[in-house]
Amino acid sequence: MRLPDPLSPLRDARFAWFFTGRFISTMGSVMAPIALTFAVLDLTDSPRALGEVLAARSIPLVLFLLVGGVVADRFSRSMVMQVSHIGSAATQGVVAVLLLTGTADLWTIIVLEALNGMISAFTFPAMQGVVPLVVPRTHIQQANAMLGFTRNGLAILGPTVAALLVVTVGSGWAIAVDAATWAVAAFCMSRLRLEGAMKKSGPKTSMVRDLRDGWSAFTTHTWVWVVVVSFGVLNMIHAGAMFTLGPVIAKQTIGVTGWGYVLSAEAAGLLVMTLVMLKLRLRRPLRAGMLGVALLGGPMLVLGLDPSLVTLVPLAFLGGCGIEVFGIGWQTALHEHIPNEVMSRVASYDALGSFVAIPIGQLLYGPLAQVWPLEDIMLVSGFAYIAIALMTLASASVRNLERVPVAQAETPSPQRSDRG
Repeated sequence: MRLPDPLSPLRDARFAWFFTGRFISTMGSVMAPIALTFAVLDLTDSPRALGEVLAARSIPLVLFLLVGGVVADRFSRSMVMQVSHIGSAATQGVVAVLLLTGTADLWTIIVLEALNGMISAFTFPAMQGVVPLVVPRTHIQQANAMLGFTRNGLAILGPTVAALLVVTVGSGWAIAVDAATWAVAAFCMSRLRLEGAMKKSGPKTSMVRDLRDGWSAFTTHTWVWVVVVSFGVLNMIHAGAMFTLGPVIAKQTIGVTGWGYVLSAEAAGLLVMTLVMLKLRLRRPLRAGMLGVALLGGPMLVLGLDPSLVTLVPLAFLGGCGIEVFGIGWQTALHEHIPNEVMSRVASYDALGSFVAIPIGQLLYGPLAQVWPLEDIMLVSGFAYIAIALMTLASASVRNLERVPVAQAETPSPQRSDRG
């Protein structure tokens, strides 16, 4: 079944403001890591120092995710995003000023990036709960595809623009641009005027009770926790095999430039598939998504067998297509089947479970490469990745989850009572 006008979600002014804010903030976010990396290396010339800065941001992000989910469900999501965006603008702005004035030192940057990570833990859950409030259910997949298209497109262009800024005007100005995008995005989010999801659901409860309710919603829906557990392992494998050992094998075979082609092909697959998903309706989003995810094991197998651009580039492109099918299908499933009043908390448990094992993969694969041949590790990883993705479909709740019927989707939902 084909969807109507792919740009129809923009007819709602609130989604238009949200879309604009997401576009602007993402534009800065995809540039910031490149700028920060070179800023730290220019300041310290130490890979260890760079690792400390990156960890300083990621650890508070993980620690505060669950709190961020409770806050985003309890208070106005638009207000949470405004405050968190302003906080991101402030922390990145201070980093930029310190770099531009030559007064930055490692520990100051570590503290500021730790604050930035903590703030981001409130931004992500709040954003996850906005789409069902401002888009009719008949257009949720289109809205998620539009957001994915801008995210993936900027992921291709952002690092290049950031590198140009670093080379021409310096890392400080590149981070200043990131700070400015967060400030502009905060204004956009102020136009949403959304009430708290739990505002009308009864008296306020304790944060512990709210976390328990979110955990109950997370575990009640079998398809949610099965996919999240699977992705905890899949992300660990991908982070270790592709991001840690992949560049090592590429440097020995297809070269650094060739590895860039592989990563660009995957990003291109993500971008192309978002265009396709604007027009096609997934009947069973998770079945299609997990089949798509399995394609990402292909490049790992090739790296273990016979690394060649002739095979790696098209397989990376297909892998990008597959992971985007899952991404849009997953977001759509959450937005259609999870009650709005617990959406942000479920999203925070999802993020925590999916991403917490990534550092394990990054730390584990290095020592493994000192014990076993790289090729063997990649082959085992590729087969394991494909097997785990397909095994997830053994769960009927994952395999058979269907989209909300159009007739039902067109019926006003009580979950949307907090439209501003």
